[in-house]
Amino acid sequence: MTIVGTSIDAIFNGAAKLGGQLSMAALVAGSLLIGTEASAKDGAFIQTIAASPPPSGARQLCRQYSWACAQKGAASLSNTQEMQLVKQINRQVNASTRAVTDQSQYKTRELWALPTSMGGDCEDFALLKKRDLIRAGIDPRKLLIATVLDTRRNSHAVLVYRSSQGDLVLDNLTNSIKPWSATRYLFLRMQDPKQPRKWVGIYGRS
Repeated sequence: MTIVGTSIDAIFNGAAKLGGQLSMAALVAGSLLIGTEASAKDGAFIQTIAASPPPSGARQLCRQYSWACAQKGAASLSNTQEMQLVKQINRQVNASTRAVTDQSQYKTRELWALPTSMGGDCEDFALLKKRDLIRAGIDPRKLLIATVLDTRRNSHAVLVYRSSQGDLVLDNLTNSIKPWSATRYLFLRMQDPKQPRKWVGIYGRS
């Protein structure tokens, strides 16, 4: 998809060249090129814009962890059971995993992997939560990793749980499970809900 002569890929690739972080000026420019923000009828679900390249650290994600991109899963749990698991595992992972940057652990700027005994960074927390929730019986299609700009407009990653009532965010910065629209984050891209092996650009300002 190309808008005003600039593709979605170009926007996100340009962001990658800036070291994985978007300046506020670049974000505003990108949002103008993309167009007006799409929204659901009630804003409960994050709306996608177009296909996007994956984050640089996630290019080998599906090869490394097949479950991270799984499209099939049993729907045997009730909504209440799923929500209990989401709250429980979010707290457990946040409490048991130490926050460590990829640079200090792997000597590289960006590497998506499950946390080690040393710990992990934001996307590693999200991966561990996704794996544990899938193992607990939640359909993997309801569990999507998203990249955002946090309240300080720093690059960040979270796990999105697609509940029956809307998209909820599991975040290593808080034990609270919030609707995406209550996080005050800028949502940039996310695993494709239909094909988690692929990524989609999103423009969601909460």
